[in-house]
Amino acid sequence: MYLSSRMPGVPACLPVCVCLALFAPLAVAAESGDAKTLDTLVVTAAAPSSPLQWVTDPRLPRQPVPASDGADYLKTVPGFSAIRNGGTNGDPVLRGLGGSRLNILSNDGTLIGACPSRMDNPLSYIAPETFDRLTVIKGPQSVRWGAGASAGTVRFERDTPRFDAPGMRLNASALAGSNNRNDQVLDASFGSQPGYVRVNGNRSEADDYKDGNGDVVPSRWRKWNADAAIGWTPDADTVLELSAGTGDAIARYAGRGMDGAAFKRDSYGLRFERGNLPGAWDKLQANLYYNNADHLMDNYTLRTPNPASSMPMPMASNVERRTTGGRVSSEWRWQDVAIVAGVDAQDSRHRSRNGMGRNTWQQSPWKRDADFSNLGVFTELTLGEGTAQRWISGLRLDRAQVKDRRATTGMMNMPNPTAGQQRQQDLGSGFLRYERDHGQAWTWYAGIGHSERMPDYWELFSANAGPAGSINAFSAVKPEQTTQLDLGLQFRSQHVDAWVSAYAGRLQDYILFRYRSGGMMGSTTQADNVDARIAGAEAGLEWRLAQAWKLGGTLAYAWGENRSEGRPLPQIPPLEARLSASYEHQRWSAGALLRAASHQHRVAEDEGNVVARDLGPTAGFATLSLNAAYRFTDALRASVGVDNVFDRAYAEHLNLAGSADFGFPADPVRINEPGRNVWLKLDYRY
Repeated sequence: MYLSSRMPGVPACLPVCVCLALFAPLAVAAESGDAKTLDTLVVTAAAPSSPLQWVTDPRLPRQPVPASDGADYLKTVPGFSAIRNGGTNGDPVLRGLGGSRLNILSNDGTLIGACPSRMDNPLSYIAPETFDRLTVIKGPQSVRWGAGASAGTVRFERDTPRFDAPGMRLNASALAGSNNRNDQVLDASFGSQPGYVRVNGNRSEADDYKDGNGDVVPSRWRKWNADAAIGWTPDADTVLELSAGTGDAIARYAGRGMDGAAFKRDSYGLRFERGNLPGAWDKLQANLYYNNADHLMDNYTLRTPNPASSMPMPMASNVERRTTGGRVSSEWRWQDVAIVAGVDAQDSRHRSRNGMGRNTWQQSPWKRDADFSNLGVFTELTLGEGTAQRWISGLRLDRAQVKDRRATTGMMNMPNPTAGQQRQQDLGSGFLRYERDHGQAWTWYAGIGHSERMPDYWELFSANAGPAGSINAFSAVKPEQTTQLDLGLQFRSQHVDAWVSAYAGRLQDYILFRYRSGGMMGSTTQADNVDARIAGAEAGLEWRLAQAWKLGGTLAYAWGENRSEGRPLPQIPPLEARLSASYEHQRWSAGALLRAASHQHRVAEDEGNVVARDLGPTAGFATLSLNAAYRFTDALRASVGVDNVFDRAYAEHLNLAGSADFGFPADPVRINEPGRNVWLKLDYRY
């Protein structure tokens, strides 16, 4: 758990908040006995597990209130932020870079949202607590998990249940909180030595919340997921698994012209893994996946159409994105040399249908507008694995193809000048990193990485126009190239863990959205290429000053510049810090979190990404949260939290600034965060 220090723009009450955060846990009574210490609530990720890689258990209790989607959970990792929609389905940003610059995988499969304005970004379909492990790789420092990961890679993973004898395992939780928040999660595995069956599911619901001013913010949601897997494990080194899953949701949005009336997900997967192979051949992995996102947005299910708005009549848009793919990789090891090599492929199809009037979209025919495919080969080499000095390198080659299937474009259904045309691009990515251990305490590293990214659906198809002089975005937006230097230092000891990482990158043909106002149809968007550069740093400290006490802090700073025009890059988060104090004693634990964000004056108004743009400078803010937990038995635990204790009214700098849902941009708006929020969670493990 982590608190935050005084910064420009942070209110004068911050020192008082720090004192409260540090001394609030003193109220917790110690209890004698032989019980084990509780898992500490997660308020920010622990130190990196290895250079540039974070691994955490998303099932652990966390503060603020446990996440309803993947983007919310990622905010516990320093360097991550999210563009807010309201209550749920924020769009993740790492070090100021978002969209498809983040490679997001669920069980090593890719699920891509369908909305032209990323209303259903990939993490909207992920329930973090139904996974066993979250792995984050920052920067272009891996090539084995897909193309174009210039900002980083995010993997939500489920482990293989293994049973030596017939048995079962069960994890369940229930949460209740302010604004009628209620969640339920169930994860059960049954099996014996030949195999297993695993089922898990979740349901999450909340009403509109009130901000610190007492004003209602449209933010209601209800979502559920269910997944099942059956696996064959004839020995400790082999698994063959077949899986299937589905889910759906509704979400009311504060800053958009439409709401999410459906987020239907269908997923299927087949996975094979064999380890401990003869000789130097160590492991073989293969998987196939099918993921379909069927998303409905309208202006009448969760709201009443406003006759005075740009959408006076009921209307809806149904979009669907089907993504299939697979991956095969092998690992070899000779003493301190390790090699990973493989191939992956992906095919994705997008289609849509619209309707004016209630439910008329169901009678409209589907129109297929875009096809995407990618074939890649990759290899990573480690020299000195398991030793004090390591060289890690990787190389990846991709062939990406995109086909424009639109016959017409725009609200006026004008003929599409690129109808039937196909773009094909060969892309290269790679990295080289050196790591050095000094004894058991110190590790430092330096790496350089390069990533080439094909423009995604939102950049090629959702923009109203392309670069100046082009006929449209599909014909002219260039692939984006990122070259980045990463440096870092880690220290580990009995009482102190500390780490710092820094980066500096150059982006050629960075894909930037420009928002133009005026005209009969209101605002329009233009996708353009500019040269840019980014830089920043993150740092963390955890101090176990006594057997039961722990203090910690993290700091994250990002900076970006549009070099072509000599102005800031848009949608760069401000300097942010977290400080924490926690007390753990046998069955009890308690803690506090103080989060502070500085002001952000480096803005580029009317520029941004497909989701949001800068609305102008923002002031700093600080919020205090408190938590406590009690373990009744080894299997049953209760945790409680109070977020935003002082009921502050504040808004994040990264904020939804209107969107072009169904062709009608919403007015730019800055969405306030929830006011005081109280929650209680019960966890049971068997």
